[in-house]
Amino acid sequence: MNVLAFFAHPDDETMLAGGMLALLAENGDQVHYLSATRGEGGEAGEPPVCSIDELGQVRESELVCAVGTLGGRSLTFLGYKDPRMGEDDQLYPYMEDITFLAGQVAASISQFEIEAVITHGSNGEYGHPAHVITSQAALTAVMSCADPAPSLYTIAAHYSAHPYPWLANQDDQADLVIDIEPVLELKREAALCHRTQHALFVRRKSHEAGRDLTVEQVVLKQESTRRAYPAAGDREDDRLLEHLSPWAIDFSL
Repeated sequence: MNVLAFFAHPDDETMLAGGMLALLAENGDQVHYLSATRGEGGEAGEPPVCSIDELGQVRESELVCAVGTLGGRSLTFLGYKDPRMGEDDQLYPYMEDITFLAGQVAASISQFEIEAVITHGSNGEYGHPAHVITSQAALTAVMSCADPAPSLYTIAAHYSAHPYPWLANQDDQADLVIDIEPVLELKREAALCHRTQHALFVRRKSHEAGRDLTVEQVVLKQESTRRAYPAAGDREDDRLLEHLSPWAIDFSL
C-alpha cells in the first residue's frame, strides 16, 4: 500500500505518528513524506544548535534523518516558509489558500499512486493554525480525487485515556489506538534526529514532573488515528487500519 504522510513541520511526523508510520513501513507499505515547511519558525535549541537564519536548512536535514529512521520511501518539501511566532506566542499558518494547497497535495497523491493519506487532526492538535490548514487541505485533496479516492486518516485522535490530552484532537474520536512498543526505539531514534526541538519536546513534561526528563522518556508509547474520509461504513475494506490492527489496544474502558 502506498501511504502519504503530510505534515506542516519537521518533527510533527515523528512525535505525533512516528510509531504508526514505522509499523506501516515494517509491514511493507511504502510511506512517502510530504512536509509543507522546513520549520523555519521553530526553536533552534537550548543551547542553540544553529542560528535562526540556518534553522530551515538544519531542520530539513533533521527530517531527512527522521524519515530514514522511520523507513520512509521518499521525502518532498512543498517549500512554504514557516512564520516566526508572534507576540504572546501567537502562531500563524504558512499560507491561506486551501484550494491551491490541496492541489499540490493531490499532485503528490497522483505521483505516488497514494491509497491512504495520514495528516494532522481537524483541531490542529493544540490549535496550531498551520496544522489546521494542513488537515483541511488534505481532506480537500482526497475528496477531489477520482474514484477510487484514497482514504484519509488524522492523527492524535481523542480517546478518554489519552496520555497527553492537550495534544488530542477533541473533535476527532479515535477509531484505533495502537501500542507502538515494537517500534518504540525507532520512534525514539527519529525524535533524537530533531536536535533543534529537544528542549521543546521535554519542556512541559519536565515541568509537570518537577525534574529534567529526556527526549526518550517523553516520547508517546501509544498513538491514535481516525478515518476522516470516507466516513465509517462508506467503504467495506480498510487496509491501513487492518495493517495496524495487530497492535490495537482496547481504549473503550
